[in-house]
Amino acid sequence: MGFTGGDVKLISYNHPIFGSGTLYAKAGEDGTLNIGGYTSADDDANITGTGQMIDIITRKRGSFEILCVWDTVDIKELDTINDMAGSPVLGDWTVEHISGVVWGGKGKPVGDVIGSTGTSTFNLKLAFEGKINNL
Repeated sequence: MGFTGGDVKLISYNHPIFGSGTLYAKAGEDGTLNIGGYTSADDDANITGTGQMIDIITRKRGSFEILCVWDTVDIKELDTINDMAGSPVLGDWTVEHISGVVWGGKGKPVGDVIGSTGTSTFNLKLAFEGKINNL
């Protein structure tokens, strides 16, 4: 059995205020997928004096991050992403991988929305409500 990696083909959104759209990931870029859910703290000091483990479990939101492209002639993509980042209303997002798998859920862009004029790219980070689903 092998393992499949590769490009993210596209990212789609459907937002109740800002409408629907598609963003395109730059080919050959490595994206990061954090499924979210429950995690245990990774701290070697979480132990009692007698050697018993102190397990600190917290809930983490899911996230996905990758380099996307935008058209420097039409700044609409950056405006829309920035507007969604500043809105408390979440949208529906899907991320399509070249393997055919689709991840998604309710979420929004987070962090700074900064477009590079030289490479026509911007870093997109999506934060999801709860875990990212395999659709």
